[in-house]
Amino acid sequence: MTTDTTPAVHETDVIIIGAGPCGLFTVFEAGLLKWKCHLIDYLPLPGGQCTEIYPKKPIYDIPGFPSVLAGELVENLLKQGEPFHPTFTLGERADALERLDDGRFCVTTSRGSVITGKTVFLAGGLGCFEPRKPTIASLPTYEDNGVEYIIKDPEFYRGKRVIIGGGGDSALDWTIVLADIASHVTMIHRSAQFRAAPDSVAKAQALADAGRITLITDAQVTDLHGDGALQSVTITHNDASTRQIDVDHFVPLFGLSPKLGPIADWGLSLEKNAVTVDPLTFQTSTPGIYAVGDISEYPNKLKLILCGFHEAAVALNYEFQRQHPEKKHVIKYTTVSGVGSLP
Repeated sequence: MTTDTTPAVHETDVIIIGAGPCGLFTVFEAGLLKWKCHLIDYLPLPGGQCTEIYPKKPIYDIPGFPSVLAGELVENLLKQGEPFHPTFTLGERADALERLDDGRFCVTTSRGSVITGKTVFLAGGLGCFEPRKPTIASLPTYEDNGVEYIIKDPEFYRGKRVIIGGGGDSALDWTIVLADIASHVTMIHRSAQFRAAPDSVAKAQALADAGRITLITDAQVTDLHGDGALQSVTITHNDASTRQIDVDHFVPLFGLSPKLGPIADWGLSLEKNAVTVDPLTFQTSTPGIYAVGDISEYPNKLKLILCGFHEAAVALNYEFQRQHPEKKHVIKYTTVSGVGSLP
């Protein structure tokens, strides 16, 4: 992997904005078409959220892997793309996009790097994001002193008393994982209904029934207490009754507040803070620019990594035909054609 740390000029076939799982898989699919790729990401390392936010989190919906850690998935995707020699500009934000007179695209980054290519793939996930924080006056006092918004390494919580706030997939998933690591996990959700996969809800309920976790619904954390570091929290139930629980860590997992950043000003059609695409080709409102993964929006969209992989494969093969209408493009199975390196 070649990583650029100074402003530079690069020429490539495919400009990929976002080096998360979908961006990394785009490298592989483009390589099968003998196209070179250059990836741009604001984060300092490839992998997107899988590297930055939850490298130790198990992922269960990658075909062929009953369970794979997010960090391992990134490592495997990097290895899968190695034969095609992708290059990277990391730690820089894609700021400006323009179409050149010869039909190519030019992307300029926040540090002045310039990348030109024949097509652009937006694979920026949720874009620029920050965690949604609960409205608790004492919250800032304990940030990094018992309050964390992201779980990077579950071992950090070994033997600790942990309260997880939230009722979505992330809150349920981490409750299940930490049940075997923390001394005790309490999950608190303001409703009795969860916004998560039914299987995860069932697993959490089974843990609660077995006494391995405490599940509190129709309630929320309303205050934090401690001398320097977090020591306890106040829980207020929907009936206005309160109680105090001793705890070492409070992890509110209320989702991320996504922002498209500069991409929102590139003249592309947008919806729901995402880029709208043709569901048959995943092309945006600008020919030659595609959006795959969480950043794309179309009817019946599923924000799953495996769906982003599919979108990248379809979009690349459509773009190949668009660039080479004179060629008869026949998809070959890699079991037949193999995986050769670029010339």
